[in-house]
Amino acid sequence: MTEKVRHEELLPHEFEARLARRPVGYLPIGTLEWHGVQNALGADFLQARGLFERAARRFGGIVLPPVWLAPDRITGQETGPDLIGMDTANSTTPHRRLPGSCYWVPKGLFLAMIEAALAQAKRAGFRCIVADGHGPSRTAWAEMADAWEKQFGLKLVSAKRDFPGQWRTQCDHAGRNETSVMLAVAPELVDLSQLPADRGTWPQGVAGEDPRDATAEFGEALIEATLKLIGAKLDELGV
Repeated sequence: MTEKVRHEELLPHEFEARLARRPVGYLPIGTLEWHGVQNALGADFLQARGLFERAARRFGGIVLPPVWLAPDRITGQETGPDLIGMDTANSTTPHRRLPGSCYWVPKGLFLAMIEAALAQAKRAGFRCIVADGHGPSRTAWAEMADAWEKQFGLKLVSAKRDFPGQWRTQCDHAGRNETSVMLAVAPELVDLSQLPADRGTWPQGVAGEDPRDATAEFGEALIEATLKLIGAKLDELGV
């Protein structure tokens, strides 16, 4: 039987046992957002959760439920819905509402939600929270990490603050990096055949290296490199 590590699936005694062994929580801050025609819309939190489940099984700790609402750039339109995130990327031509994106909230509201989550994590007995996922959420977490550590008395781990240039997962948008991670953690939710067969046609709403070169093996290597960073940081923090 696969070891349970998701908060919502643990019975109370299982939660207490895991928390006693290592009081670390892993928070996927992902979205429901277009990630190319080839990836499921939950790619942001699916990747983060997949990484964190491996971390919890290897190092200990508990994976918290994902926060799928997130900030991002937004462009108002005179007619039709506002354009959000990858809707206005250089690789989206013409700029338009890409199907399935359903996540935007103002940054202030996002910060308030995370602060509520941290307050509850502190109350439940966690001593350290590792969070990562959606790019703007990752940035907001990094910007606030120092202040939140003082506010809540928690140790926080941030890809952008703690590992500049080293964190290996979710480092593009639906390109070779993210698509490879998806193939490693949720291959049933990836369909590379949806991508244009013509290499001269760049996939819409994709940034980074060509996702047609994505492989599960490359995704596994990215995950393993990131897990090493997480494990070393937890040991350094003494949690």
